[in-house]
Amino acid sequence: MNGGKSNISIVLSDAAAGQRLDRALADALPGLSRERLKALMLEGAVTVAGKRPTPSLKVAGGEQVCVTVPEAAPATAEPQAIPLSIVHEDDDLIVLDKPAGLVVHPAAGNLDGTLVNALLHHCAGRLSGIGGVARPGIVHRIDKDTSGLLVIAKTDLAHEGLAKQFAAHSIGRRYLAVVAGRPSPLAGRIEGAIGRHPVHRKKMDIVSPGKGKHAVTHYRTLAPLKDAALVECRLETGRTHQVRVHLASSGHALLGDPLYGRARATHRDILKSLGFGRQALHARSLQFVHPRTQENLAFESPVPSDIQELIEALAV
Repeated sequence: MNGGKSNISIVLSDAAAGQRLDRALADALPGLSRERLKALMLEGAVTVAGKRPTPSLKVAGGEQVCVTVPEAAPATAEPQAIPLSIVHEDDDLIVLDKPAGLVVHPAAGNLDGTLVNALLHHCAGRLSGIGGVARPGIVHRIDKDTSGLLVIAKTDLAHEGLAKQFAAHSIGRRYLAVVAGRPSPLAGRIEGAIGRHPVHRKKMDIVSPGKGKHAVTHYRTLAPLKDAALVECRLETGRTHQVRVHLASSGHALLGDPLYGRARATHRDILKSLGFGRQALHARSLQFVHPRTQENLAFESPVPSDIQELIEALAV
């Protein structure tokens, strides 16, 4: 260490010949992501034979490369001792079972009391610096009032590896939902690009393909309920509010969803008597390949008590 900085000097192998420099360095330095190395090059913190290279420089093999890594700046969010339900934890990542009502990331209106605040406390000194800031690697999110499983990266290696799997749509995610009405057919595929609603800026909407992000949700009905159904949704993509928007667009909005649905007369008294005040959506299962060990990991979360009570109240 030197003044809060770490100086790394390596000689690139002949096997790296023909690769871009950023890729060759990411392979040689697994503790640093390719994006982080690109940023360091643009900051002038990488030299090849004493000269500042571009990330796209073609490697010949045998080059002497020096990388100066500044100490990660502290995160702006404050660590807070908020209880966490940890399903799995190792040196690279954490799988959590998030309760409904917990915001994932600080934002206007929710500057503290979030999952990130809790993780900063739990993982003090052991977090990803992928962007030059010591913070949890939030590679995907679930809404404040959705419960269930989340995977969080603790290292740059895990952050980049998980992000690649999400980008390739290879991570398995299944949600349990209670929807208004009974879908017909009982199982199917909902496809529709999702983008920001043109008028209501807090909402997402089905938009023309060129104006939003491609999104696909697979669903199957698990059980009929009173003017409703218990449905499992498998995400092929992961867009903001995807399950909520796709189900609402098919005429089967989530029960309790204040943004995309309106309670039917047959459900109002039940929702009120149970005090059920959130969308009936639970991230039930999560499956991915561990970025370091390449082990297939699979996790399942039990149905939370409030959704279980709702299902029982709607039983036919």
